[in-house]
Amino acid sequence: MQLTPTIRKVLDYLPKIEVFDSQNPLEISRKNYETMALQLSGKKESVAIIEEVNIPAEDHQLPVRIYRPKGVTSKSPAIIYIHGGWFISGGYETHDAIARKLANATGAVILFVDYRLAPEHPFPAGLNDCKTAAEWLIHNAEKLGIDPQKIGIIGDSAGGTLATALTTQLGNQLQFQVLIYPAADNTLSTRSWETYKEGPVLNKDWGSQAWKWYLSSEEDQKNPFAVPMLIKDFKATPHTLVIVAEHDPLRDEGEELAQHMKNSGISVKTSLYKNMVHGFMHMGIILDETQSAIEEIAEFITKKLEK
Repeated sequence: MQLTPTIRKVLDYLPKIEVFDSQNPLEISRKNYETMALQLSGKKESVAIIEEVNIPAEDHQLPVRIYRPKGVTSKSPAIIYIHGGWFISGGYETHDAIARKLANATGAVILFVDYRLAPEHPFPAGLNDCKTAAEWLIHNAEKLGIDPQKIGIIGDSAGGTLATALTTQLGNQLQFQVLIYPAADNTLSTRSWETYKEGPVLNKDWGSQAWKWYLSSEEDQKNPFAVPMLIKDFKATPHTLVIVAEHDPLRDEGEELAQHMKNSGISVKTSLYKNMVHGFMHMGIILDETQSAIEEIAEFITKKLEK
């Protein structure tokens, strides 16, 4: 594994942020993820407005955050953003910098979904929350100043899992999809998982544990809405951009998922970021590729909405 000096600098830094004092590995993981994102994401861009709203769900209130970009007042495009974190961590603070960058680069309103996390809320709780939020945005688009014909979805890592499942259900109401290093297969059996089973960033033992927390029954493990690699029918899936990182254990399953979509006749672009590791979207303070990916996503969305 040949890592660039810049990536090595990032990886050398990661162990230094493990400062949260707890006996609970889940608590440690959640706090470390938040700390890593806050320290490595860099300066946060200003946006026009940030609103926090609770959407009524079946038996709870679903928190969402709405980012409005500068210079856009009405008939805006919109992006439903579903965050990563192995289904067990992540939220507003881990992805705030990414959401701000995307809002300004795309000129789109960002609906960031703070979905329920495993193991407290295993599948399908998180997926149901994302579907509730997407349907709320679609049904209230005009009230929110959003063009209902210009709505799409972005998911990173575990958020890519959820986005893929969601677009098979609601894809005919969405114009585009972006999957950033998506988690697509709970077997962790690809060549890239073997190559990078000890990292960097992710490791196989923790990945296996996260999937077990998310999928609490054998039935769930066979459910295509839980495991995207099992999906057979992508006909409702919109035009898709799949971003993968070279030194990422999820690389092969991301590329395989993209191929499954292509085999179903879906327009898919796969973009490999050379030398990058999982989570590089959080590392903008050091990596130029973070901004490059933002710009590629913005270009992809703009072109799809112009058609």
